[in-house]
Amino acid sequence: MIFEWHKPLWQRVLDNSGRMHHALLLNGPAGGGKRAFAEALAARTLCVQPDADGQACGRCEDCQWRLAGSHPDFMRIIPEADQNDTESSSEKTGETKAASRQIVIDQIRDLQQSLTTGGHRGGQRVVIVDPAEAMNPYTANALLKLLEEPTTSTLFLLITSTPKRLLPTIRSRCQSWTFPRPPADAAVRWLDAQQIAEAPALLAFAGGMPLAAAALATGGGAAALRRFTADIAGLPGKSALRLAGEWDAWLKSKEAQGCGLDMPTLTLWLQRWVGDLASVCLGGPLRFFPDSRGVLQSLAERLAVDRVLGCYNDVTQSRRVAQHPLNARLFLEDMLLRYARAFSTGGARTGGGR
Repeated sequence: MIFEWHKPLWQRVLDNSGRMHHALLLNGPAGGGKRAFAEALAARTLCVQPDADGQACGRCEDCQWRLAGSHPDFMRIIPEADQNDTESSSEKTGETKAASRQIVIDQIRDLQQSLTTGGHRGGQRVVIVDPAEAMNPYTANALLKLLEEPTTSTLFLLITSTPKRLLPTIRSRCQSWTFPRPPADAAVRWLDAQQIAEAPALLAFAGGMPLAAAALATGGGAAALRRFTADIAGLPGKSALRLAGEWDAWLKSKEAQGCGLDMPTLTLWLQRWVGDLASVCLGGPLRFFPDSRGVLQSLAERLAVDRVLGCYNDVTQSRRVAQHPLNARLFLEDMLLRYARAFSTGGARTGGGR
């Protein structure tokens, strides 16, 4: 599938037909459809008779094999935890055993073994590595050897939202294709076509990334976001310890697990809330919570700039350990108490202002 905002990049594919670089690094913010673009490019590469628009026909034998997930010349190198994920969905499997979130070196060794023989169909092979930043240094170096000595007729597609986390040597072996943030009007049109309710608000919260906004709406995240907003808006008048207990139980609930809500996500949401609060204090625009302007402006009247900036730094520090807190309840208590303390002392705001 080629989204409207990817058409210029797709034209680049058509213009380079038959002389594509052996390794492409598809980089850009998450939630814009890089994975869908890579899948479309892989489909076109494997298809024996692409349609007039350059996309895979979906009818030939190769396309049928690919659609069935059994094409021998199409390989996806992804973390075990992402086996059932797509870029437009945050659905979790619900399994009790934690699956690996890294691409492990055995996967690259298996890939290397597969590439030692010729393509099963006699055409080009395609390897998608997603997300490329999920490789540790050992895995990355193993992949680097494949990129340095490319196998005949193999196209590597590396997908990343944080290219700086990749080895410089890997980046240098790839042709970088940058996926910019979609134009707001195109993103809203696509969300409207998907019949997404509250599209403008969700798009703003998702940083302008339409697939991330759609994932919130269709995966139950929108309801979780409404609860978060209501909870955090009332915190200065409510016990932070009580809210920490409620959130601790919430994260363990089937509701949270079903929509993909976990500690890192909840911490990220708080960081965005405090970021908008700081922006209001400094006289700037709201980026993530435009529908909460009144609440944020009211809260900003009670804050000094140094306090809200200090609170933002505290939440940012919390995000660094949110993936594996030693004690989830204590982690939430500490984070929310720090937020509440920003309002504990009055005083005129310093600097900024509306």
